[in-house]
Amino acid sequence: MRFGEPQPLDVLASDQPGRLRSQARHHAELVVWGAHGGAGTTTLAAWLQPAWDMGSMGPSLNPRFPAAMASGRPLIIACRATAWSARAATTAVAVVTRAGGTVTVLVIVSDGWPEPAAATARFRLLEPQVGAVIRIPFVPGLRLADDPFAVPLPRKAVRAIDQIRAATGRSPHIA
Repeated sequence: MRFGEPQPLDVLASDQPGRLRSQARHHAELVVWGAHGGAGTTTLAAWLQPAWDMGSMGPSLNPRFPAAMASGRPLIIACRATAWSARAATTAVAVVTRAGGTVTVLVIVSDGWPEPAAATARFRLLEPQVGAVIRIPFVPGLRLADDPFAVPLPRKAVRAIDQIRAATGRSPHIA
């Protein structure tokens, strides 16, 4: 295999982090990638298991990386509901689509403040380029929790998670 091509993930090495998965699990996973740091990818990946937290986009990113790593799996790009985050999401979507990949869901995570008009306008421009745009409402309990599973989610958040699951072809989570 050449550098930059997706590698088969059929070996789970005991000294490796949980990034290497069996081939069957590899195809069942969702891929969650942050348009920027602090976008909520780790929490989303925890809520959407089986899911792979790819971390966030960096300035030295190989443009083919996210599309290659998703390799047919649903790719979720996460960002916050700010103008700066909308700009980062625009860049992230462009990186994926230019590399021949598709973004299944753009998840916009609320920070508790109203979404600025500039962000809303940019997100609207992204709608035709992604499979779905889904907003996760602000969940205050997450600020204090060590474990996202320890926080009871409001109905709106559960509904948003179920919408993400539906958009990625997964069944809704049953509580």
